Amino acid sequence: MSAGYITFPQIDPIIFSIGPIALRWYGLMYLIAFGLAWWLATRAANKPGSGWTEQQVSDLLFQGFVGVILGGRLGYVLFYQFDYFLQDPLYLFKIWTGGMSFHGGLIGVLVAMAWFAKRNNKAYLQLGDFVAPLIPLGLAAGRLGNFMNAELWGRPTDVPWAVLFPNAGPYARHPSQLYEFMLEGLVLFALIILYRRTNPPIGALGGLFLAGYGAARFTVEFYREPDAHLGVLSAGMSMGQWLSLPMIIIGLGIIGYGYWRRSQQKQQAV
Repeated sequence: MSAGYITFPQIDPIIFSIGPIALRWYGLMYLIAFGLAWWLATRAANKPGSGWTEQQVSDLLFQGFVGVILGGRLGYVLFYQFDYFLQDPLYLFKIWTGGMSFHGGLIGVLVAMAWFAKRNNKAYLQLGDFVAPLIPLGLAAGRLGNFMNAELWGRPTDVPWAVLFPNAGPYARHPSQLYEFMLEGLVLFALIILYRRTNPPIGALGGLFLAGYGAARFTVEFYREPDAHLGVLSAGMSMGQWLSLPMIIIGLGIIGYGYWRRSQQKQQAV
């Protein structure tokens, strides 16, 4: 290992506190993520002919938030801490111990979207296209929160930008949280916005989000430290990679289906 590295700055996880109430950086990132989603959704809903009302936006975001929390916790326990759950089923409800899974949160959001679509007479794939641009910037904020908390660090490395994280042992590591901030957040958001301008078929934006996030997470997992109690699983892949692989396949399938369906509709119109 090279002796050169960046020492992680001393960041107080608490921004300020008033009595027993404290605002933490990670909590602030969640608020920023929700605020960005709200702003983007309201902006899209206010466009002429959008077919959306502000009340529907509020309902969608609230139900999505609930889906993220419930699905994220359930996914973390089942995907990453199943042994703990078998020993103590109440561990599922011990949210204060920490632990959220993006893939579980995604499943929770998909379920919430299905409930919302049924109650508001929205086509599911079109709803996915509406939701897709709302997520990446929130993911970017969340990954910044991971970095500030000095958690979910990367594997040991000697690259010039390696970071020596507290409580991560004596080795400097990849700042994988920042890799995810860029790929899952900024790059994926830019791709979705640019792709939207090409007039893609129904469902393709949602498919791009699934495939794009899956590809970004799959790539970063090569640099991110695997969970200590799981390590690298079969085929040399981590749990995060195994969970991301179906996202890539399903996302590409949805995009392909969208173009096939539009082609069929054009042929029928001739």
